[in-house]
Amino acid sequence: MDPFSAAGASIAPLEGGWSGETFVAEAGGERTVVRIYADPRHSQHAAEIAASLLRLLRGLLPVPQVREVRRADPAAGTPALLVTEWLPGVRGDLLLPTLDGAGLRRAGAAVGEVAAVLAGMPTLRGGLFADGDLTIEPFDSGLADWVERHRDDLVRMDWHSGEIDDLVGIAERAQARLDTVGRTSLVHADLNPKNLLLDPETLTVTGVLDWEFTHSGHPFTDLGNVARFDREPPYLEGVLGAWEDRHGTAADEALDLARAADLLALVDLAARSGTNPVATRAEANLRAIVDTRDWHAVPGQE
Repeated sequence: MDPFSAAGASIAPLEGGWSGETFVAEAGGERTVVRIYADPRHSQHAAEIAASLLRLLRGLLPVPQVREVRRADPAAGTPALLVTEWLPGVRGDLLLPTLDGAGLRRAGAAVGEVAAVLAGMPTLRGGLFADGDLTIEPFDSGLADWVERHRDDLVRMDWHSGEIDDLVGIAERAQARLDTVGRTSLVHADLNPKNLLLDPETLTVTGVLDWEFTHSGHPFTDLGNVARFDREPPYLEGVLGAWEDRHGTAADEALDLARAADLLALVDLAARSGTNPVATRAEANLRAIVDTRDWHAVPGQE
């Protein structure tokens, strides 16, 4: 059944979305979420990959049930789309600022558990998912090479050559740190409060959303994303406590690995500084890291 053809159906942009491709549809008293893959930067199989990931994770994490997947039809000029169920809850970026210390600790534990579950889903190699069968196309470079790939972009952001060289050195140290782990896992790659729904009463996670950037990568990547901007001590205590309970890694060691792993995303975001608030904030973090030679640094830190 066409999700747009039912009598009395309505569709509206999903609140809080930046892509302009995600909508809330309502028909027959039922809400669904419709993601349209119209941007040409999406891979050919983006909708199928997302659907496969949701089916893979169903029952392990609170992800929406897939209702319909459609491939793009170039002849008809229609993009691919994915229809999923609507999940209850409040977006984490709206809820976390309202919580006291105890609430932040509980919410952090729930979010940390999500990151820990993902890190516990092993894969054979790091890489991008190529199709609906989740075939992995391996990565061919490390962190230092990643910085070099973004050198021209950073120069356009007024980074000096010496600053970029310093960043390459930091990336080399971080890569050596990350290589001590020696395995890969499923990585959400955008695991931040904006993509998490929580129950405002129990502070449990009711939905993990937006799997567009999911890949096979370093197990500490999602933990780094979680700990990137939300650094309130009670929240981090909850996050790291949940991680330690599941994986046994001490909090300090886990946070160090997480911040090292997050350098890849910070570099990618910094290269797009000014296009959205997250990218601009990430560039400020990255500059602080280069200034201090410390991947835990944030702007204004003494």
